[in-house]
Amino acid sequence: MNFYSDNESLKFYLNHPEMKKAVTLKEMNFADHGKYADAPANAEEGLEHYDLVMDLVGEISGNVLAPNAESVDQEGPHIENNEVVYAKGTTANHEALRDAGLYGMTLPRQYDGLNLGYVPNVMAAEIISRADAGFANIWGLQECAETVNEFACDELKAKFLSRIRKGDTCSMDLTEPDAGSDLQAVRLKATWDEASNCWRLNGVKRFITNGGAQLHLVLARSEERTTDGRGLSYFLYDKADGGLTVRRLENKMGIHGSPTAELVFKNAPAQIVGDRKLGLIKYVMALMNGARLGVAAQSVGLAEAAYREAKLYASQREQFGKTIDQFPLVQDLLRDMRTKTDASRSLLYETARKVDITKSYEAIMKTRSLTPEERKDMKENSRIADALTPMVKLMAAEWANQTAYDSIQVHGGSGFMREYACERLYRDARILTIYEGTSQLQVVAAVKGIAGGTYLKCIEDYDAQVEAALAAGVENAEEIKKLRAQLQKMIEDYKALEAAAKQMEVCPDRRLTESLAYIVMGYLLLLDSTRCGCFLESCKNLIVMGRGEIAKHSACVMQ
Repeated sequence: MNFYSDNESLKFYLNHPEMKKAVTLKEMNFADHGKYADAPANAEEGLEHYDLVMDLVGEISGNVLAPNAESVDQEGPHIENNEVVYAKGTTANHEALRDAGLYGMTLPRQYDGLNLGYVPNVMAAEIISRADAGFANIWGLQECAETVNEFACDELKAKFLSRIRKGDTCSMDLTEPDAGSDLQAVRLKATWDEASNCWRLNGVKRFITNGGAQLHLVLARSEERTTDGRGLSYFLYDKADGGLTVRRLENKMGIHGSPTAELVFKNAPAQIVGDRKLGLIKYVMALMNGARLGVAAQSVGLAEAAYREAKLYASQREQFGKTIDQFPLVQDLLRDMRTKTDASRSLLYETARKVDITKSYEAIMKTRSLTPEERKDMKENSRIADALTPMVKLMAAEWANQTAYDSIQVHGGSGFMREYACERLYRDARILTIYEGTSQLQVVAAVKGIAGGTYLKCIEDYDAQVEAALAAGVENAEEIKKLRAQLQKMIEDYKALEAAAKQMEVCPDRRLTESLAYIVMGYLLLLDSTRCGCFLESCKNLIVMGRGEIAKHSACVMQ
């Protein structure tokens, strides 16, 4: 079983027309070619390399991670002599990916990385999440390596990046008992120790994913007599240096393979990452955006797993003389599950492409000045990425929960039993709308894109691309024209909803965000359909859903 090759959508997005540009920028016009054996000479070679790596991720996910998921869920981690000991299956998962050289794969080649772009990184997260959403957290925390690479000094990068590449695990230690969503309230104290030439950390962190990791990125208060985000800095702590106690592991509803710990730091030595006072304002915010996109990928992967479980069961379960996938109401459930997963994935990779291009420009800026055209392109891609990230985290996480719920419904009473994977998926899904920013916080972030007109500008650009595709004579042109007209009607309905909300001085932020999300994803699926007709059915169904949702939201505002 290969979780990459058995999903044609993944290869479709890996070969999106914009990916050649993304690869060229990531490779800095292929400057590494000739210096390193695996460095590509052109975009085609770069994409071939991406494809090979994803195939390897898919093989390990299908043949190692997925078969281990059930035993990991049952066994879970535990504490032994102040060490977090993974479940046996989790250790096997980690070793398989480590031995395949897949940790730190986005790191530059000078640190023995694969120099992969952000899109394949997100895709690997989706594939792994389909196999085991809990293990995806351990895998995803290699994003810490990106933060170190981007912001730490050369000495720290040389010392720690190669360790992450070899499989040293990571955690980002942000949350405290009194500082959850409000990270400005962080109190863990960092004090400079002149004699030891290091910082000392003292305090408690709570709800820390993979809290027994070897390397920790810790948000701490470095400035005395401060109470807000301007007094916080970011630190890199190595567990081998002592000073950390794992007080307990949380007994969670789901994602049992991912240890969630309460940590106590007592004079723990650490090194500062970047500059003082920028811990929350700059470094954590950069890491959090990546983490939110990671949760979106986790959501899509879990939704894919839930849909496949439901589809397989429905094709085998017989009632009244025929399999239940022949009953219209079950067909409706399966169709909606497929539609929501396709739509979430389309938005996920649109966002990832924009992040990919933005990050590459930022890396290029460290080597030379950007041209005015490049600077304009970077600014535009960054603006879109910032707007789409909270939208995709919101919608993908909410829909993953709904898809997991519907998967149990398709299974009927069997789905309530632990012997079926859909029960575990349902428990694993529940956290997705909570961590790395609740759905409510994603709405708060997304509203900026509404006020600034970013979403409507994106839709205008998508419409122009559909027009160009139609002018070029794409297949299914008549069907695409009909769906485009429906989307344009939805835009008018949305504008009427927005105008009514302003006139009545109400604040339907979530209703506006979700309404726009249907339109954005409708256009993305329509654009995907100009390249592959397999998305037309999901596009058509999403538009039907969206029209109903906008009508519902309008009625609520009017009330």
